[in-house]
Amino acid sequence: MSSRTNILTESLRKNPGASKEAIADFLRALGLSVPNEYLDFMQVSNGAEGFVGDGGYVMLWPVQDIVERNQDYKVGDFAPGLLLFGSDGGGEGFAFDTRQDGMPIVSVPFVSMSLDDLWPCGKSFAEFIEYLARLNSETNG
Repeated sequence: MSSRTNILTESLRKNPGASKEAIADFLRALGLSVPNEYLDFMQVSNGAEGFVGDGGYVMLWPVQDIVERNQDYKVGDFAPGLLLFGSDGGGEGFAFDTRQDGMPIVSVPFVSMSLDDLWPCGKSFAEFIEYLARLNSETNG
């Protein structure tokens, strides 16, 4: 994880890190790989919540909750190819777009849960954290 990502996420309320076994179980249940940068963060903090820097709010779900939450939101039916891993604490979910190389991160409204309503949030986990950090300055500045 980059030092910039560490600085921007230091104010988050973090859970204890996920064990290697929990991450292996998560990846096995998914049947696919996710970016290492994200897994590195989950080894440090298996879920986190709060404001990123002075920017946007994020709730990152623990790895053991992700598969079930994707099933609950019926992501496979309404937005196939997305893998939700958190939210803004309100009406937007954050997801890896597994249909694209590198699995960029997008936001999707929970109400529509449609591939037509995706908003790009970064090509990597570090870019996603930077995106969140800029949210308030862009909307209020």
